[in-house]
Amino acid sequence: MTDVRIAGVGLTKFGASPERTGRDLFAEAGLDALDDAGVDQDDVEALFYGNFMGELAEHQGHQGPLMAEAVGVDAPATRYEAACASSGVAVAEAVKNIRNGERDVVLVGGAERMTNLGTAGATEALAIAADDLWEVKAGMTFPGAYALMANAYFSEYGGDREDLAAIAVKNHENAVPNEKAQYQREISIEDVVEAPMVAEPLGLYDSCPISDGASALVLTSEAYAEEHDLDASVAVTGTGQGGDLMALHDRDFLARSPAADEAATEAYADAGISADDVEVAEVHDCFTIAEVLAMESLGLFEVGEGISAARDGKTTREGELPVNLSGGLKAKGHPVGATGASQLAEMASLLRGDHPNSEYVEGATTGVTHNAGGTVASAVVHVLEVVA
Repeated sequence: MTDVRIAGVGLTKFGASPERTGRDLFAEAGLDALDDAGVDQDDVEALFYGNFMGELAEHQGHQGPLMAEAVGVDAPATRYEAACASSGVAVAEAVKNIRNGERDVVLVGGAERMTNLGTAGATEALAIAADDLWEVKAGMTFPGAYALMANAYFSEYGGDREDLAAIAVKNHENAVPNEKAQYQREISIEDVVEAPMVAEPLGLYDSCPISDGASALVLTSEAYAEEHDLDASVAVTGTGQGGDLMALHDRDFLARSPAADEAATEAYADAGISADDVEVAEVHDCFTIAEVLAMESLGLFEVGEGISAARDGKTTREGELPVNLSGGLKAKGHPVGATGASQLAEMASLLRGDHPNSEYVEGATTGVTHNAGGTVASAVVHVLEVVA
């Protein structure tokens, strides 16, 4: 089975760009990825594209061909939708496509416009990732859903608001040197715990922002990379996807994320590694409690121990296992359709040594990304390794 090499990466700056269209955002990321790879558009054999709310934000469906046109690619193009895991799923499908020998070069990524909807409009649009019949019509929002999960975690395993605040502080600190991040500023524990409450126990600084942005990767087969002498030292060596019941009230656990457990188990087995081999992680911290659930699902910490990891310095950039060196969704931003592929773009840069925070993982060869949809009814995990 061929290695799937990451030959190039491209990201727009995440943040508020309401004047830009989705196709404009993706063209920037896609062309940057092709330029980074040194691959011509004519060599791209397929585009796999993630987007969640295009019909609501831009009155635009059928976005795959539109995005191919935007980057000058004349190839089959398919849109993937899995809520906030849309481009993570697109990457998983692209990896399978190259591994099975169907194609040698795939452009994969995603984009989302959100800020043009305003806060109320974006919140309503995001809500369609929940069960409309049993959750949305009862008034549940995603801050409310993750607050339920946080309270369940506190009740089961302990923890408090200052434990969560340490995660927000860490990720803001990581975002400062990242020019692609939405919030390049530090915050304090006091800022977090004294911020306006959104849904108890989650306050304003426990929540990721509403963002616009795009991400892209050029994935190639090992043979194509060698034949074209590409500088593609990082490979996707493991991929896994899991699922769970949609509505929270139907689940056995609120303080766990079984879909991510399944995805991590599958990805580690695929790569032939264990959680002990992971040296750096990018995880889906849409809310601070989500980072805790993700780390425990990935096996990076025992269940009930992830809550104190940031506060104890274990997951800071100087810690034993840096998590979200990009700034995470919390500070880098969360244009939902772009997030999954952006995590792989950040991780590839960290491992190849050209990320502004690479110095904190110098010599690292193995990283993992974790991308979740909704309240983790969908989850995708990828293992990235330096192979050349």
